[in-house]
Amino acid sequence: MTVTSSPSSAKSEPVTPMTTRNQDKAHAMGLTSSTALVIGSIVGTGVFTMPAVLAGAGTMGIVVLAVIAVGAMLLAVLFGQLTRRIPNSDGGVYAYTRHEFGDLPGYLVGWCYWIQSWAGNAAIVSSWVFYVDALFNFTHPSGMQNWGIAMFGLWIPAFINLAGVRQMAWYQNISVVIKFLPLLFVGVVGWFFVSKANFGPFNASGGSLYSGIGIAAGVALFSFIGVEAAAVTAKRVINPRVNVMRASLIGTVASAGLYVLVTAAVMGLVAHHTLVGTGSPFVNAFQTMFPHSAWAGRFVAGVAVVSGLGALIAWTLIVTETSRAIAQDDLFPRPFMWSDKKGTAWFGILVGTALPSLLMLWRYSTSSGLTVFTYLVDLTVVTVAIPYFFSAIAQLTFLVSRRRRVQGWQLARDLSIAGASVLFSMWVTFASGYQVVYQALVVLLAGLVLYAFLNARRQRLGEAIEPIDLPDEIAVPSK
Repeated sequence: MTVTSSPSSAKSEPVTPMTTRNQDKAHAMGLTSSTALVIGSIVGTGVFTMPAVLAGAGTMGIVVLAVIAVGAMLLAVLFGQLTRRIPNSDGGVYAYTRHEFGDLPGYLVGWCYWIQSWAGNAAIVSSWVFYVDALFNFTHPSGMQNWGIAMFGLWIPAFINLAGVRQMAWYQNISVVIKFLPLLFVGVVGWFFVSKANFGPFNASGGSLYSGIGIAAGVALFSFIGVEAAAVTAKRVINPRVNVMRASLIGTVASAGLYVLVTAAVMGLVAHHTLVGTGSPFVNAFQTMFPHSAWAGRFVAGVAVVSGLGALIAWTLIVTETSRAIAQDDLFPRPFMWSDKKGTAWFGILVGTALPSLLMLWRYSTSSGLTVFTYLVDLTVVTVAIPYFFSAIAQLTFLVSRRRRVQGWQLARDLSIAGASVLFSMWVTFASGYQVVYQALVVLLAGLVLYAFLNARRQRLGEAIEPIDLPDEIAVPSK
């Protein structure tokens, strides 16, 4: 396949397989670490708060979760197919869009994905704080106290990433095991303690079926964000043409099965009126399973704390790699590609951690409880649906062009995957509601303001084509 690029991208040297083979092995991830990265990115603290939010929609939330799981699996296959065509790509969804459509669409996708990445970290840490409060029995913490706790959750992963990818991958593998096994325990053993009376109505939203789906769809998709983690960090993955697809699919399928089992079990373990009002539903679930054990609630709270740190470590890396990739193509401020001797983009880590810190300060000073979590989830979901949509149409463009190599049933299969991914991304945006889509539009427009200055600089440096303006002395003929 011939790889095409826009004139302005000629400066960027493609990363060849030889370059990847010559990388320091300490900075590369194999299939195990890549799969752990995907699972660690998907299964954060969101799953520990998700049953409470889904309960607000009713038991329909389980059905919506299953539908979102199928969509996430399609996206996992899609990202694997895109990586086969564009291996060693920096930035994943950004790289796919820029490769197919050029600089401006690529920048907009990269901007949206970068925004959702660090805003998503704020959402993860807001859920993480609930379990820190439960672990240390903080009964009525103030907003500023919770903000101080959130700072630990954001900056400890930042320091681990500053130490290097090898240390991050080691912790990621350990944290996945620590959180996966207790969740699996609830999803299997918990069913022996389930009571039918605890399940709420099918639609508990108090409104239409559509409004209930909107409540469930947002948090369900948020809980699957991370399916693209291996694709975004493909340059650091050994043999990305094969391992990105495998890691994405294995990680997503494992997470999906766990989510459905666990969420349904928790809804049956905790009374509906209790579930909708708590930010730490797994503490209540363990207390139902072990009513006479004082350690049960704190044990699961500790697991959630470890899980959240693992997810935040993974997402801090993804935030950094996204901004680094865009900056290397001169479509983002250049300091984001500043790296130390270990290849760690330290400036991107610091900025990508400072921004959610400020966002959390604002949210904790204006609201509290699940309101903080649901607001951040809504903002994150729509801003990630845009990159998913562009990735799907990038693959669709390739499949209907003359460059494709697949034919017959393989072409029909790939067209079905790309087409379903397009519809899935559009449906998630639609189901999120008008207010959230409006906020995402404002974020998109703000990114265009930054692009105006970046593009002007690239034109001065000869990296982008300057438009030719009509001289004043040439009169425009009148009709």
